[in-house]
Amino acid sequence: QVQVVETGGALVQAGNSLRLSCAASGRTFSMYTMGWFRQAPGKDREFVAGISGSGISTLYADSVKGRFTISRDNAKDMVYLQMNSLKPEDTAVYYCAVDRRFMGAVTATTTLYDFWGQGTQVTVSS
Repeated sequence: QVQVVETGGALVQAGNSLRLSCAASGRTFSMYTMGWFRQAPGKDREFVAGISGSGISTLYADSVKGRFTISRDNAKDMVYLQMNSLKPEDTAVYYCAVDRRFMGAVTATTTLYDFWGQGTQVTVSS
């Protein structure tokens, strides 16, 4: 199975920045769409950002557009989420996920991602 590990979560003040990292195994990593999701207490897991295997196509939730940037380094099998201008409402557990469909469109649909990390906590204080 594909293994996914997120790192970088922390407690930060509103307005500050944080970068999350995701390491994913697999010899065909460059063909995978990768996504970031988050889940706050009492809420459903929601899509944050996604990136195609090539890195050419990206997709963002409206709530983070203009503040967050997803990127990848296929040579290192790594995906990143740069989070700027953080707000208290960004507080959540952040998950990295893998969509193994070949040349599929970047999607916000949770069920199309079939491998997930354990999550990393991001807390933003006011």
